[in-house]
Amino acid sequence: MDPDGVCARAGDLPREPGVYQFEDEEGRVLYVGKAVDLRDRVRSYADPRSNRIAKMVERAAVVDFAVTDTETQALLLEANLIKRHRPPYNVRLKDDKSYPLVQLTDHAVPSIEVTRDPADGATVYGPFTDKGRVETVVKALRETYGLRGCSDHKYSTRDRPCLDYEMGICTAPCTGEIGEADYAADVESVERFFEGEVGVLADPLRREMETAAQEQEFERAANLRDKLGAVEALHGEGDAAVSDAGGAAATDVLGAVVEGDRAVVARLHAEGGKLVERERHTLDAPDGEGPEGVYRAFITQYYAEREFPGAILCAEDPADAEIARWLEREGVELRVPGAGREATLVDLALKNARQRGGADDEVGALADALGIDRPERIEGFDVSHAQGTSVVGSNVTVVGGSAETSDYRRKKLTERNDDYANMRELVRWRAERAVSGRDDRPDPDLLLIDGGDGQLGAARDALAEAGWDVPAVALAKDEELVITPDRGPASAASGTSSQAERSYGVYDWPDDAPHLHLLQRVRDEAHRFAVQYHQTLRDEVSTALDDLPGVGPETRKRLLRRFGSVENVREASPEELTSVDGVGTATAETIRSRLG
Repeated sequence: MDPDGVCARAGDLPREPGVYQFEDEEGRVLYVGKAVDLRDRVRSYADPRSNRIAKMVERAAVVDFAVTDTETQALLLEANLIKRHRPPYNVRLKDDKSYPLVQLTDHAVPSIEVTRDPADGATVYGPFTDKGRVETVVKALRETYGLRGCSDHKYSTRDRPCLDYEMGICTAPCTGEIGEADYAADVESVERFFEGEVGVLADPLRREMETAAQEQEFERAANLRDKLGAVEALHGEGDAAVSDAGGAAATDVLGAVVEGDRAVVARLHAEGGKLVERERHTLDAPDGEGPEGVYRAFITQYYAEREFPGAILCAEDPADAEIARWLEREGVELRVPGAGREATLVDLALKNARQRGGADDEVGALADALGIDRPERIEGFDVSHAQGTSVVGSNVTVVGGSAETSDYRRKKLTERNDDYANMRELVRWRAERAVSGRDDRPDPDLLLIDGGDGQLGAARDALAEAGWDVPAVALAKDEELVITPDRGPASAASGTSSQAERSYGVYDWPDDAPHLHLLQRVRDEAHRFAVQYHQTLRDEVSTALDDLPGVGPETRKRLLRRFGSVENVREASPEELTSVDGVGTATAETIRSRLG
């Protein structure tokens, strides 16, 4: 996009707070930003402030935007979108936290819920900082206006009011206890509240609180007072209700260092003047980003679902007025100490951030040991089955050494007792989805296969067939040897002539090596996830076939071996069933009648 194109697009944008997205021709989000004035902010990209931003603008083909009610909402929405889209030109913290939203579903009779992943077509409000506060407000809205909280599926199948109706938090439109026109009026009242008309909810709560106090129901009045405080605080009012989250006794000390396209933030947590917690976080930091930008990204993304401290100390000023105002509203003091004990704590945080190698940087140690680029994102694969039945595969993800469970996937595989073919099918499924763009997860830096050279060879065949260029290694059980496609130190030194050593590299790392521990965690998590899914399918099959007259353990095994799953048994014809040893005509009829 050239400067004239940027200016033309900026002229179409409103002069309101919000977020903007630069996207390439394929719709990939390249950069997300926030603005007090969308038009002015986007227009400034006609004259990029750095080479990094200039490259981003050159790649961009589209500028999309979303208007927010406040600058704080723009700040939080920006953090959510960065987590969701992982744009390459933003500083990104590698965790899966995001700020809560409220959605009214796209339905003739909408439901209301707190979510971090809104449904397509839903009317969405937020994001908000405090999930507990949002949940309190949504409950108060339901108690006042009776909006349903059930899924559309449950709504469509309900034939009598549920417990929510009995509790007075739903007017039961599912069974006609309220007409759609009256329900729509209540939905409109809820929409007016989220659009800024606080009195729609605050006024009835205040009247109910005063009535409870007059009737000397003081506990109920106190609960209503707390709800009223949450309602007013949600829109930036009611300073007394804003959570202090622990007061000044709880302090987070942040130290950030930037090295190329990687940044590390060390966080020290102090309570009562004592350090009680230390941790390090890795962020993607595009070239040209300084520590100030890293602090800005870390603060808005890290506290998406974590309790605020009373104070945050930084080595450098994040230089962001919106962040400062947001933290002030949340009762958090942001300081850059120049001397004294606080400055000593900041220096300690910086030392922690600069620390390299050892147990604190097992990802870096793995990169050095394998001679590859730093594998921040590792995906593990394993297969589980019982003699070729209930065959499943797992695909788990570890980012920066920590499990990213939102990116876990599992797949039911072809019924067969062939570990190599099963692994090949599993990896090919992942690879083909990645190559075709059907998998919304980023490409990993490394694949870890649970097994030896046979499983690794099957996985590499699958990668080659799909045309997916991702490095892969395997971790063999028992001896805990790491198998690679190339010859490694162990194979060169051992002098033996096993097939693995002839065709692959073999690394025999010390038991206490941090990089070995990292791969073991990925392997064990893939194994656990696969076994869990396999047992679920196996138990479902066993339960469905248990206690059927004429179907004993051996007959059940033969049925599963013949058809692979209970679903296939259910769909089999009488002729197919009677082809299994031990299944006569009467037993086949029993199976079809009980399972059908």
